[in-house]
Amino acid sequence: MAIQLGGSSSSSSSSSSIHIWNHDVFLSFRGKDVRQKFISHLYQALRQNGINTYKDNVDLERGEPISSELFKAIVESRIAIIVFSENYAESKWCLDELLKILECKKLFKQIVLPVFYEVKPSDIREQKGSFGEAFTKLGKKIKDADIKQLESWKEALEEVAELSGLEYTAIGLDDESEFIESIIQWVNSRILNQTPLYVATYPIEIESRIRDIYQHLSLERNDIRRMVGIFGVGGIGKTTFAKDIYNRISDQFVGSCFLCNIKERSKREGLIELQKILLSEILGKKLDIYDADRGVNVIRERFRSKRVLLVLDDVDELDQLKKLAGDRAWFGLGSRIIVTTRDQQVLKFFEDDDSKYELKLWDDNEALQLFSLHAFKKDEPLDEYVELSKRVIKYAQGLPLALTVLGSDLKDQSRHQWKGALDKYESIPHRDIQGVLQISYDGLDDNEKEMFLDIAFFFNGEYLVDIKKIFDNYNFFPDDGIDRLIKKCLITIESGCVWMHDLLQDMGREIVRRESPLQPGERSRLWFHEDIRGVLEESMGTNKVAGMIIEMPKGEDAISLNSVAFSQMKRLRVLIVRNASFTSGPNYLSNELRVLDWFEYPLQSLPPNFHGKKLIIFRMSGHSLIKELSFIKCSIKFKDMTIMHFHDCDFLTKVPDLSSVPNLKDLEVDRCTRLVEVHDSVGSLENLSYLSFFDCSNLRIFPRSLKLRSLNLLDLGCCSSLRCFPEIMCEMKSLYALYIRGSAVEELPLSIGNLTGLEFLYLNNCKNLMRLPINIIPLLQHLREFGISGCANLLKKMGDDQQSILAIESPTMEDNTTLSEEQLQEILAPPTNSSNGSSELQVLHCRNSFQSELDFFPISSIFTESFSNFSATLTDLNLSGSQIVSLPTSIKEFVSVIVLDLSGCKKLEEISELPPKLELLFALNCQSLERFLELSSILEFNGSHNRSLNFIALKGCDKLHQKIWNYKVPNPLLWKGHYNATVLPENEIPEWFQHLKEFLENEIAQRGDDDVQLIKGNEDWVINIEGPHYLEDISGIVIYVVTFFNEDLRDEDFLSEAEVSIGSLNCVCRIDSTLNHIKAFDQYDVWMWYSDLESFEAKVLDNLRVQLRIPPTPSDSPREPFSVWYYISMGANVVYKHESRAHKRRKMD
Repeated sequence: MAIQLGGSSSSSSSSSSIHIWNHDVFLSFRGKDVRQKFISHLYQALRQNGINTYKDNVDLERGEPISSELFKAIVESRIAIIVFSENYAESKWCLDELLKILECKKLFKQIVLPVFYEVKPSDIREQKGSFGEAFTKLGKKIKDADIKQLESWKEALEEVAELSGLEYTAIGLDDESEFIESIIQWVNSRILNQTPLYVATYPIEIESRIRDIYQHLSLERNDIRRMVGIFGVGGIGKTTFAKDIYNRISDQFVGSCFLCNIKERSKREGLIELQKILLSEILGKKLDIYDADRGVNVIRERFRSKRVLLVLDDVDELDQLKKLAGDRAWFGLGSRIIVTTRDQQVLKFFEDDDSKYELKLWDDNEALQLFSLHAFKKDEPLDEYVELSKRVIKYAQGLPLALTVLGSDLKDQSRHQWKGALDKYESIPHRDIQGVLQISYDGLDDNEKEMFLDIAFFFNGEYLVDIKKIFDNYNFFPDDGIDRLIKKCLITIESGCVWMHDLLQDMGREIVRRESPLQPGERSRLWFHEDIRGVLEESMGTNKVAGMIIEMPKGEDAISLNSVAFSQMKRLRVLIVRNASFTSGPNYLSNELRVLDWFEYPLQSLPPNFHGKKLIIFRMSGHSLIKELSFIKCSIKFKDMTIMHFHDCDFLTKVPDLSSVPNLKDLEVDRCTRLVEVHDSVGSLENLSYLSFFDCSNLRIFPRSLKLRSLNLLDLGCCSSLRCFPEIMCEMKSLYALYIRGSAVEELPLSIGNLTGLEFLYLNNCKNLMRLPINIIPLLQHLREFGISGCANLLKKMGDDQQSILAIESPTMEDNTTLSEEQLQEILAPPTNSSNGSSELQVLHCRNSFQSELDFFPISSIFTESFSNFSATLTDLNLSGSQIVSLPTSIKEFVSVIVLDLSGCKKLEEISELPPKLELLFALNCQSLERFLELSSILEFNGSHNRSLNFIALKGCDKLHQKIWNYKVPNPLLWKGHYNATVLPENEIPEWFQHLKEFLENEIAQRGDDDVQLIKGNEDWVINIEGPHYLEDISGIVIYVVTFFNEDLRDEDFLSEAEVSIGSLNCVCRIDSTLNHIKAFDQYDVWMWYSDLESFEAKVLDNLRVQLRIPPTPSDSPREPFSVWYYISMGANVVYKHESRAHKRRKMD
């Protein structure tokens, strides 16, 4: 990838967007503590794993200043690993390194990993213990002039101790080795997430186009959401520009995702799969979605408060855009959505203030530079090739794709060969661009041409490893051939998949069409639906047909398949049916088939002649009628088959003996509702990496044991008849995800501890689950998410051996079913041989788990020091429905929690502390809640509140809201850079608000159709607060909106949104009814926000215009947009830093 250093005209362009990382990792450590052993071993392991690591090899003498070279190394490192040891704080040098690292974290988004080596995070945070003694020792040596420096170090230590890190307590050499391996895994995962997309080389001269797109993005505005459409003809460089911009700015967002080749992938994978990828890349975890409309809701709910960057590449249908980014309001303030498309009509979905940018053909100077980069590896041609180069670029017509292909094709060729190529270009009528591109294709050997055409017709977007397997089976020598196609810029490899540009794909299809223009059955490959219909209905196929992909337009009549149509095509190697129906099924299929992929196969079995032993990929999906796989016999070895998929095969009853398929890697049998049995042999397929039987509701017989060392994922979710989970007969450390939720499994065996690499375990809604070994979690060292809600019958004891188990959501608790604190500690504590001394658990949902007066699940134990092992990693904590009276103050030790749910805690009286990084708090229907210190701070704007908290839901808290309503805003301090949304139960604006807007009572009471239309109007929902307003005097503005919930639509899945704008700030805050928690209680709600006005550039405003804006309804929406919420009234109040000074200045004006 060429690193582009051209400047951006956007002032907001972060330095990190063009920051160059020369090192993967910088190691900061105290040499005398750890250099000779731990750091030496860690450094060696990092280097052995290909991680470019900077380690300084000099121990500075006392008082010697840190070198500029070392500072430079810190700045140029993507990740900084700070190894805190006993004497780290004794070194002024180490502490200066720490200050520089935290500075780079802020300026360049450097990733920081604290490693606590035989010290505790609390010792670093509070400078206590032996670590604190070392810091005190240094402090005594500090001169008075350096006291400020000492304070800076203390603040830095407190800040870094709040970061999620790894903790190590030495036990032995093996233990240290495992700990170092955990660091390697952590670093590898971060480097992978930060790796930029490959961007094709282009000349610096076109940097102006990048700057133009930057201006459309308006990156300096964090108070808006914006969609930018980039459109232009195929091959113009839309994807290249989008990738380059993504690489430059993605680290400025909370999450980012680049979805490439949507046109092609939506056909092959479907929009649901693309929704899953979008959610997974931004959230960092897999979510189950099985319906595109449901996916829309999930995207909207998960991203509504996140600042994200989303690029949708090559969109060709409006529905794709609607399902992936249907409204910019789905995303948090500051989000940017970039769409590339050939069809400008796709962008009609954009709102008026969104931007559209047309990429135009390149001029001759730009074209010559790009061509030269590929032909000569420099930005101008060699002297003797100047005139020849100028002739060549005329045939490319200013199209970057053509310039790239032609330049790559002519690279290292003699002048004589160049002249021969020019003669060929001259012979092409009308300078047809496909004809020009074909010159490159003509230079391939026979095997390379076959591979090019197969990719163009069948394998565009497929995994490289699968394509190579197929081509190797054909004896095409794919390693060399694929490499040559890449070098000639005819294909690219991205994320392990092979991609070919549309123009090149069209060229390949045209090449095959010309094999026999009038007789499709005489061609090597078929794809055009009219040609295929004629061949299959009239039996016009021949032995020349090697592959066929059938995609009929929607609404086409079924194909009347001739009984002997396929028997004429004995050399058929690839048969893909994606969207076609047949009046009858085939009575013959070629045994040369390597790929058989048939959507809605029309027969219960395959033809009797078909043995299929050459198959590599075998897929049946879409309510195919296939009932049995009789062709798979133990007497025939299917040594090449690697993929078997059966989705929605409603009549498939059994997965047969697959011992004859020893190299199978991917077996998916999803939503096959009549499937009853899976043969035991499936449990012994050593090469299997993916195994899924999701939603096979009648599956009862499953392998009794599993010996699948290569397995990465096992999905038995919603197998509602499956009662027995298999024994794990060997260590299966490759398995990272196990989904059993919604199944009828009654017990997990002790051998599940052999899943030593497990990160995700979901048992949700296993209503028959009665036994769960107490030592399940200690054995699963890498477990990050553990879902156990909805397991209503999980017992408390395991029979006579009295071994404890965990009970969740049991509706009744008996006297002898208590779980001791020691048992709970054993569940949640890491194993004694844990390498890092801490859990990786990130999500703990214990909804309705504490309903007993006996406090069966001792919630208070979660907040003791015994459980500090997961307090640093937990991000999502759900304690709803518990019997707690007061949230323990130790909740503040949960430094990574961003979502806390206390809803339905009916005995909760007080919330005195919250996790320091909390963003979302749900405390709905806490009927006894009276004291909430954080809310008091927010309402008083006294600057002492949690600055990350941006949403609080308090409906149903009857005792609390009376106190809230009596708050008067005193002389508040500015709350910089955040707004707070609080949902409260009330039906009127507090009387201390100075500026109000509301409907007449009869309009509210009637709520008839006419009045609903009136309420939907935007023009009446404006509050003008007359000025002048001097922004230096203003802390911010408080906004209230009262809404009424339409009870008739309580059970519907709805979307209703409204945005509040202040002057030119388009969206300061938002009402979002997708919060499912919130619609459960009272009909009246008050939404309160506080927002500063720092985004205004002007120093003085004549007036402040506050407007409630309801986004327009899409023309194809099935319902009126705001039939759920009625907007009753709105209030606004300006908050001044110094009321008296502001009053005096207004009086003078």
